Amino acid sequence: MSRPRTVFVCSECGGTAHAWSGRCPHCRNWNTLVEETRNPVGAAVAPEDARPMSLSEVSIDECDRLATGLPELDRVLGGGASVGSVILLGGEPGIGKSTLILQASMNMAAGGIPVLYASGEESASQVAGRAARIGGAPDGLAILPANRLDTVCGAVESGGYRVLVVDSVQTLHSPDLQSAPGSVSQVRHCASALVNLAKPRGVTAFVVGHVTKDGSLAGPKVLEHLVDTVVYFEGDSSRQYRLLRAVKNRFGGTNELGVFEMGSRGLSGVADASGLFLRRESERVPGSVPAAVLQGSRPFLVEVQALTSPTRFGYPQRRTSGFDTSRLAMLLAVLERRCGVDLDSQDVFVNVAGGFTLGDPGADLAVCLAVASSRLDRTVRKGIAVCGEVGLGGEVRPVAGYGRRFTEAVNLGFSTLAGAREDTEAEKNGAPGFQRLSAAIGELLDEKGEGWL
Repeated sequence: MSRPRTVFVCSECGGTAHAWSGRCPHCRNWNTLVEETRNPVGAAVAPEDARPMSLSEVSIDECDRLATGLPELDRVLGGGASVGSVILLGGEPGIGKSTLILQASMNMAAGGIPVLYASGEESASQVAGRAARIGGAPDGLAILPANRLDTVCGAVESGGYRVLVVDSVQTLHSPDLQSAPGSVSQVRHCASALVNLAKPRGVTAFVVGHVTKDGSLAGPKVLEHLVDTVVYFEGDSSRQYRLLRAVKNRFGGTNELGVFEMGSRGLSGVADASGLFLRRESERVPGSVPAAVLQGSRPFLVEVQALTSPTRFGYPQRRTSGFDTSRLAMLLAVLERRCGVDLDSQDVFVNVAGGFTLGDPGADLAVCLAVASSRLDRTVRKGIAVCGEVGLGGEVRPVAGYGRRFTEAVNLGFSTLAGAREDTEAEKNGAPGFQRLSAAIGELLDEKGEGWL
């Protein structure tokens, strides 16, 4: 009988080494090798009936989807959870992952879909107590307080469940491995077993995962490769609003955003999310600009804030919240070189109100106007929101989805949406357009007035 062997496994990439070192020889990350004991296993054998075939011979099947009863979650998943898929939900402790997945489970069970909720972190009474606070558990929802892989797999095979929820994958362990629950080998083995369990039977599996201190999913990177969809639940646990976004989706896009509000009866979707990120006050202030941005197919209006102040140090500071710092450095260089805005001796701070994170290049114009507004002590003109990408030559470029941005701005009371002059949709709506950033600063910044609208 072969004896167990000791290996060192990287917690980031899953690579192995025979001796410990400070740096992983595969992904080159520091202090990621963890000692584990493994039992020898035989080599996997490919199925004998597998054969190469022409891609044109393969039939395309439309995937069926299950509605979770949470429209915001369904939007992020691409229209619902695909039957037979494995969905990994990550997020910080206390953000509401268990509440979100329990609500989805209750909604699907109430719709006649048998659901098995395997809880390795909480007891059955704790889950039942949360369900009672949310609204009461339906008959089709079964709770399994277990953290053994074979127990969970056996319950799915014998119970005829169509949906499996595992909370969480870090607590699940297999007795076939000697390593502790949550270790690299256990997480990889259990995730692989869940995928092999779900796909042949058409079971939709939701797997909850923890995140590390830097915000990435705990465990090896192969965990994200094994599953079909990876979604992150983001936000501050001290605030009532949460954001849900997908970073991988084999059955849909990865650019949709879901907005939830945490209340006494659990999470509820926010239909008019622009109102969360857009301030409504009677007095405008320099450095505040409303921006129309897109997250997937969904338009938002957000408030971009900027503040400039004389630096107290030898090197001026550049700080951001909700915007990429490298992108800000580029835009500040354009403002100085192409528009003559003096920022050499100024600290620059940029913030996106409400905790929103901007990845849309259409926010460039708003950031530049906010910085110029603060530096020149002038406010943006009344009734105008902006969108546009800024190039290194100081030009304002058109952005995708202008029509949806314009409609959202008008619905929220703005008179128009300023952008690039070459945008045909902007010309159709009679919105002001600009070819140069300097022209936009000169036309859109006004003296102090009353209110945006």
